Formats: sequence, structure tokens, C-alpha cells
Amino acid sequence: MKTRTRLTFVLAALAFAGGACQEAPAAPPKPAAPAPARPKSKDVSAEDYVMPTLPRAHVRLKDAYGGVHRVEVEVAATGESRTRGLMWRKSLPAGQGMLFIFPDEEVRGFWMRNTLIPLDMLFITSEGRVVGIIENAEPRTLTNRTVGIPSQYVLEVPGGWCQKNGIVRGGTAEFEGVSTIPVTP
Repeated sequence: MKTRTRLTFVLAALAFAGGACQEAPAAPPKPAAPAPARPKSKDVSAEDYVMPTLPRAHVRLKDAYGGVHRVEVEVAATGESRTRGLMWRKSLPAGQGMLFIFPDEEVRGFWMRNTLIPLDMLFITSEGRVVGIIENAEPRTLTNRTVGIPSQYVLEVPGGWCQKNGIVRGGTAEFEGVSTIPVTP
């Protein structure tokens, strides 16, 4: 009996050792390297240009009836960001917009090339007075839009927003979170 038990023990040990020496299963295949990214354009007006994240702030506009409307804005305070503006955007929610800040006050003109949505443009002086509004500027056009009066700020909001909210020429604008944003030519 002892021989049989010993033989069983030896066979079991050999079977275990043999199993332990089996080839380990293959490692899962490594994922394929991603295809190299297409270089992004350096032309700020190109559709594939990647704009750095812009600072955010708020503009408070007084309407014709004494009410106040607060607009959350991306701030375009550099030459690059002002050139890019809202090009290639497919939507702009109500209550949001883009505030263009210029280093000085002068007559401004805007065009809508590569802008896909209609916009209202409010031209605002350094004192915060709305000196003119272009409503529902037609997208994808090269028409120069100006109010012919010097401004330091231009606020773009969704087309029709000014009329819907009673915002008119002569109203006032106050800026929140803008004073610390550096403005470059």
C-alpha cells in the first residue's frame, strides 16, 4: 500500500510540475498606435485651426425698459482671437456671446466670412454706451458691417437676441471680469 501511495504521490507531483511548466498564455495584443494626427492649420480663419481657450466674463446690458440682461461671454482680446471670432461655430445659445476688446476706441467694421450663424453685433464705447447695433448679420458674407461711430468693444450675440430682449442703441453695458484680461493689438 505504501508503494501505491508513494507512486500516486509521485505521479501527482509530476503532473503538477508538468502543468506548472506549460507555456504562459500569450499577452493580449498591444493596441495599434493611433494614426498620426493631421497637422492643424496655422491660419486662424481655417476651419481646422484650433483656437486656444479664451477667458470668460459677463456683460450686463440695460434694456429699453430698465431691465438688465446678463450675457456670458468668451473674451477675444488678442489679434488672433479677434480675427477668429465666432467663425465655424454652428450654434450660439441665447444668453451667450463673444466680447471683442480692442486696445483703443475707433470706428470698427466686421464681416461674416466663415461665420455660419446670424449674429447681432453691439458696438460699445469705452464708457459702456451702446452706440450702434447691427441685427441679424447675414452669415458667410464679406459685407463690411459698421455703425460708423468709434467703439472699443463689440459684443456678438445670437441673431435676433437684441430685439427679443429690448436692447437698443443708447443703452448701457457693464463688464464683469474683464478688467484683468490683457488686451493686445
